[in-house]
Amino acid sequence: MIRAVVFDVGECLVDETREYGTWADWMGVPRHTFHAMFGAVVAQGRDYREVFQEFRAGFDLYQEREKRAAAGQPETFGEQDLYADVRPTLARLRVDGVWLGIAGNQTVRAGRILRQLFSNDVDLIGTSDDWGASKPDPAFFKRVAEVVPFDVDEILYVGDRCDNDIRPASLAGMHTALVHRGPWATIQWHSPEASELPTFRVESLLELPALIREFNDSVR
Repeated sequence: MIRAVVFDVGECLVDETREYGTWADWMGVPRHTFHAMFGAVVAQGRDYREVFQEFRAGFDLYQEREKRAAAGQPETFGEQDLYADVRPTLARLRVDGVWLGIAGNQTVRAGRILRQLFSNDVDLIGTSDDWGASKPDPAFFKRVAEVVPFDVDEILYVGDRCDNDIRPASLAGMHTALVHRGPWATIQWHSPEASELPTFRVESLLELPALIREFNDSVR
């Protein structure tokens, strides 16, 4: 049975469109040009951080984050950046008695924001900076399994990427759900891996409560 659901952050709970736009502004690159290059890098299966290198060789993302913060323009997100289905989905799953967590590749600052937004809605919030391990490293999913109070095969990990989320979570022994939004899922959606590997494929997080109930009923 699925007793716990753990959500990725970027392009799963949080629409990152606005934040990537602010990075384009910071670098002095037209937003449509930045987004076009971003899509090209993702389609080629490259690390998204290589986008910055295309515009400025030697770009250090960590240092630039610090510079932005010092300039009063830190990376940030808020309630307005959450996908519309996030709050009702969490509420429905909570009513159903599902244990809830959030865990993704995020900075310490992002972790603080997530706790401000979701501390009353979920049982755990963890980030790669907190844990010293980033997806798709198996150590990240080992940590997820350690902090969730159920067996690994009772966990559903929800994400938008086959490479960073679905594949490594499946290898760790978890059930998975691929949500169809954001650049990665849009590009990967029709791949064999995206079609065959996830336990569930959803257009909206709102589909998850019913799918989980059906799944649990089938294995009782």
